Amino acid sequence: MNSDLEERERGLLPYSVITKAVQGDPEAMMAVVRHYESYISRLSTRKLRDECGGFYYGIDMDIRDRLRAKLMRAILAFDV
Repeated sequence: MNSDLEERERGLLPYSVITKAVQGDPEAMMAVVRHYESYISRLSTRKLRDECGGFYYGIDMDIRDRLRAKLMRAILAFDV
């Protein structure tokens, strides 16, 4: 579909992928999660402490997993 190509070029998810994800299609759901993966990683980045007491920035896996789950629940509750 021509509009799907235009949406991808602008960095948007194609409407067809969104509707399939809302209907529960697992491949479409993962496409949506992959689309937002960098944003989820940025939101879950925290200042962490290593074994020696030093600090570093890393991804808090618990927060990342919670954000992914919340996104999936929101997709399934979305009304198209």
